[in-house]
Amino acid sequence: MAGIPYSPFPTIPLGPLELQTFGLCVAVGVLLGGWLTARRNKRVGIGVEQTERIVLLLVVAGLVGARLLFVLTSLDEMFALEGIDRWLYPIAVWNGGLQFSGGFIAALLLAPFITRGLPVAARWHLLDGAALGLSVGLAVGRIGCYAVGEHLGGPTSFFLGITYQGGVTVEGPLEVGQTYWSTPVLEFVYVAIILAIMLWVDRSGRAGAGTLAGLFSVLYAVARFGSDFLRDYDRVVYGLTGAQYMCLALLVVGAWFLWSARTRESPNAYRARLADEAAAADAAAPDAEALDTADAMSADASADAVDGTEDTAPVRAAVDADVEAGTGLDHTADTGEDGGGTADAQPVVTSRKSN
Repeated sequence: MAGIPYSPFPTIPLGPLELQTFGLCVAVGVLLGGWLTARRNKRVGIGVEQTERIVLLLVVAGLVGARLLFVLTSLDEMFALEGIDRWLYPIAVWNGGLQFSGGFIAALLLAPFITRGLPVAARWHLLDGAALGLSVGLAVGRIGCYAVGEHLGGPTSFFLGITYQGGVTVEGPLEVGQTYWSTPVLEFVYVAIILAIMLWVDRSGRAGAGTLAGLFSVLYAVARFGSDFLRDYDRVVYGLTGAQYMCLALLVVGAWFLWSARTRESPNAYRARLADEAAAADAAAPDAEALDTADAMSADASADAVDGTEDTAPVRAAVDADVEAGTGLDHTADTGEDGGGTADAQPVVTSRKSN
């Protein structure tokens, strides 16, 4: 059975301009992945701005790491070039040349520093959201690899192979009319399946934090380890590519993610806890209007204490007049003519000196 008819399309003409297909796919993958991550994290309870900042830093770290590893493993190719092409080689990502393993390792190493200051629970949920975004970015990015003719294998009769019809490819040479393995096509398919599984698990909101990251790590490690055997142009060490060694480590890390996720909060539980904490904080906070009223009363009382003569002047004047007149209140026994003394409090005129 013939494969997919294929001619490379490294550029997309737009009138007088040309878009580099690989760079365009990387950019679109980053934007779509970041959008999905932010949308998912917002549903969990993590702010969009916070997610966007972290995703941007992780993407930059990943791109630098992916290109750096590619250049370090392709120094002979770089030094075979001359003039400006050699100097541009380290940054010439428009021609392809991003190694996923380098980007993944760089982002993983820098993630603790990028997310410092965040609660541990939030970090795990951010990691799950990043796994979803990474899947999207990886799938779209592989379209760019397909466009420039990268990561190819030997002849095959598999229906997902590519039947070469001419054109300049990054790897080769290829024979016109022959069908070859194209691992970008395979990777696009199995990453799309992995993404669908993660979205299905995430939809329930009941899996512990770290489950999505664990699923991606385990499933991708297994699939990528197998598909790399089909590549004909990757360097191997003891029969394995660098990405395959990374997959072995990723498999162990992913298994630990899945095992430890059993004891962590699910997205539903995390979101409910954030809502409860917010409600408790609102209930504990004094009413703003009551605080304003209390502050106003306190200010009036302080003013009266400082300037007390205005309110107490009439009372003081009455007391002073009473002293001047020598009047006061005294309680004496009233003895009437019948001798039957009844005790009444009577106002009498008396001298203040006799008291």
